[in-house]
Amino acid sequence: MADLSFDIEYHSDTPELTDDLKDKTEQRLAKLTKRHKDVTGASIGIQTASGDTHPRAYRARVVLYLRPDNVASIRKEESVAQALGDALDAVERQVREQRDKLRETWKRP
Repeated sequence: MADLSFDIEYHSDTPELTDDLKDKTEQRLAKLTKRHKDVTGASIGIQTASGDTHPRAYRARVVLYLRPDNVASIRKEESVAQALGDALDAVERQVREQRDKLRETWKRP
């Protein structure tokens, strides 16, 4: 497991959120928070979005508790790994954009 300075809360209604996926998620979040102290926690939820129909669809929700504003992403895909990966990509992009905006003080109103 990655060494994180914050807690991650997992919610899933499917057993397909494996320990391996959790480890990969924690590694990505650890890389994102390296040399930064603005992240205070995270919540990750996986839901089966399609019920009993085939092919199955999964909805991944990633919320990153970040100072000064939280960021979130929801993605729906055919596999848990793909949905979670896409949601993490979107959250990482939002965090980087927010950090860039905070660095550029001359552009703030």
